[in-house]
Amino acid sequence: MKVAILGAGISGICMAIKLKKAGITSYTIFEKSPELGGTWFDNTYPGAACDVPSHLYSFSFEIKTDWTRKYAGSQEINEYLNFCADKYKITPNINFNVQIESAHFNKREGVWILKSAEGKSYKAEFLISGLGQLNSPNIPIIEGQEYFNGCSFHSSQWDHSVDLNGKDVAVIGNGGSAVQFIPHIGKIARKLYIFQRSAHWGMARIDFAYSSFHKFIFKNIPLIQKIYRFFIWLQLGSNFYAIVKKTWYSNFVKKTISNYMSSIIKEPSLLKKLTPNYSLGCKRLLVVENYYETLIQENIEVINVPIKKINSNSIIDLNNVERKIDALIYGTGFQTSKFLTPIEIFNAKNQSLNNYWADGAKAHRGVTIPDFHNFFILYGPNTNLGHNSIIFMIECQVKYVVRCLEKVIKLGGRMISPKHESMELYNSRLQKGLKTTVFSEDCNSWYKNNSGKILNNYNKGHVEYFLENTFPKFHEYDLS
Repeated sequence: MKVAILGAGISGICMAIKLKKAGITSYTIFEKSPELGGTWFDNTYPGAACDVPSHLYSFSFEIKTDWTRKYAGSQEINEYLNFCADKYKITPNINFNVQIESAHFNKREGVWILKSAEGKSYKAEFLISGLGQLNSPNIPIIEGQEYFNGCSFHSSQWDHSVDLNGKDVAVIGNGGSAVQFIPHIGKIARKLYIFQRSAHWGMARIDFAYSSFHKFIFKNIPLIQKIYRFFIWLQLGSNFYAIVKKTWYSNFVKKTISNYMSSIIKEPSLLKKLTPNYSLGCKRLLVVENYYETLIQENIEVINVPIKKINSNSIIDLNNVERKIDALIYGTGFQTSKFLTPIEIFNAKNQSLNNYWADGAKAHRGVTIPDFHNFFILYGPNTNLGHNSIIFMIECQVKYVVRCLEKVIKLGGRMISPKHESMELYNSRLQKGLKTTVFSEDCNSWYKNNSGKILNNYNKGHVEYFLENTFPKFHEYDLS
């Protein structure tokens, strides 16, 4: 095949559609799951939804006018992705239930050789990763967890066979997923213990259902829908000056969130537990609904004391307080700094990408890597935003990759990879820019690796990303 794509999530689907539009029809998507959707197939926990308004959390080339809610749930988003795949007829090019374990570049043949867990081999001229940053669950290692006799699972691997009604449940973590499912568990659990490592800034999610009139207007007056989408884009874009750069707007948003919290939480000790001691934006800003209202219920306890160990039917914290539980849910996010886990990528020199990234993942413009010919990453290092739709960023990257492929195909018999000096200059400027943002401040966030280097986020706004990283500058590349 001409192109192999890893993952049938948002990135992989968008890539395939744009390849087909560019006339590159020899491609295959390898998907480890039985269905497409990526994050939105995996995450089916109660309350799973996007924290970006649905009219913007969609492809610009495939406008959906009948979203049911302002913030769509995981099922509706997954249905939309399936609709896109069917409409653009890319589903036949997806190999489901295929876990690619390794990929080696053979320079003599000029192809990537992919090997699956089943032992099958595949060849492709170009390899594109659409695995993203949120694909490998992060389950912390805690003493005694293997001896727990109750039900336990990660939020992205939700066990719907487990009935939590009337049970004593512990949740470890209070991040983006946890704040969505905790309100649902709080309604049915006899007791719910929430173990938080640190507090989060959580702004109110003002959600509502779109009426039949809304949908009629969006469908029959497309200009209205486009203006509405553009308004959301501008509104979220302005948050760059609230959660990336410290400005008067940061203080305004922080004050708004503090007032929102204190209007619900009246107990001083609980309010203190839930108020962050770091700048707004240093960690991911959460969008919450009924979360703080849940935390003041009598059956809820928020614990900010670290866990010491887990027994067969209880959790013991560092103060040696033991709490009996029937079920344990890990709301502990993902291994965000390991972009291609668990796939091993080797270049023509048999150098592992994991070793290449020993000091932290980096790529040229977040998309390509020196010495790794004909290899591209979507939603790669330093391409995350804290203030807008990631689909906008993915579309920029897909356009970038398509232009690179068209260039190489036009030249014929060539391979493409960025020059070392190009990547180093780009990343030097990027990391220097990140030092001026709140992402670099002293807080423990998933944006950083263990050494404190910011691997996930971009240092500027989404408009600047579009201008700088949508059109390849081929003088930055080796076309050998």
